[in-house]
Amino acid sequence: MEDLKKRKMEEMGNNREFSTQEELRSLLDPLAKSQLVDLLSRLGSQYPSVAEEIKSIASSDPVHRKLFVRGLAWNTTSETLCAAFRMHGEIEEGAVIYDKATGKSRGYGFITYKHMESADSALRAPSKLIDGRMAVCNLACEGLSGASTTPDLAQRKLYIGGLAPNITSEMLLNYFGRHGEIEEGSVAYDKDTNESRGFGFVTYKTVEAAKKAIDDPQKILGGRTIIVKLADTHKGKPVQTQLPATAVVPLALPMAPGYPQSGKAYPTAAPAGYTYPQTVASYPAPAYSSPAAAPAPYPTQPPIPYAPIAAKKDPQGIPPTTPMGMGGYPYYIGKQ
Repeated sequence: MEDLKKRKMEEMGNNREFSTQEELRSLLDPLAKSQLVDLLSRLGSQYPSVAEEIKSIASSDPVHRKLFVRGLAWNTTSETLCAAFRMHGEIEEGAVIYDKATGKSRGYGFITYKHMESADSALRAPSKLIDGRMAVCNLACEGLSGASTTPDLAQRKLYIGGLAPNITSEMLLNYFGRHGEIEEGSVAYDKDTNESRGFGFVTYKTVEAAKKAIDDPQKILGGRTIIVKLADTHKGKPVQTQLPATAVVPLALPMAPGYPQSGKAYPTAAPAGYTYPQTVASYPAPAYSSPAAAPAPYPTQPPIPYAPIAAKKDPQGIPPTTPMGMGGYPYYIGKQ
């Protein structure tokens, strides 16, 4: 009897050694994430109180409960969006996002569940047909980097062209659903008129299904032969737009660096490579003297009077001329 008491006391002492939270944390710290997940899942399945604690902690952060839903029809409202996702659990908040300027839907919305397990249930079936369009959801914290941005998306997403105006998204999905399971797809509609633009997109869950749709020789929908090809191939095709005759397209002319171009705002700092104002080197002093000042003007002279000369009539014939010597003096010839 005493041995039994001693054994019980030793077991209680051993349990007391590992009863503190710090000691348990030191034991759990070296474990890998997978080991901790397995341990907590086993404890949660055995003890309901542990399971409730796990659910409470997981659902405390709305990041794990908020979903981003894209590919909505333009006429989808917040009520129809919540109705499509209410099958997975209680919804805390749900809304379609509208453009502030036009008041029209922007084609996406958000769903926030009350419990994290409801969000996990919705993510297991991310594609939902809402108002004739296949919408897709993923965690809001992932944004557009969800399941639709996998590396093989370029081989799974198809462009469907040549659609008749009466073809709806539901008809499009039913027609291409024969080749495989569809992840996302819809007809492209005009935002203003809500009319079909004559083309659409279909994204399969597997590459094989997309290849079957491309290789199908019978591509007739609504009495028309439609175009089926990879969306990336159509995306790379250049689109030519015709400008009106009166349109003037401004062209940016290249200019030397450091000089401002018209129509562009520049900071207050001077352009790189130049300093303003630029300093100008001074010229050296001249080696020659300055020219003399101009002389004063001469005084005005009074007019000189001349005696009048009577006009004489020239005699006939050649008048005799007196020989003149050098300097205007008369030249005398001595008598012989």
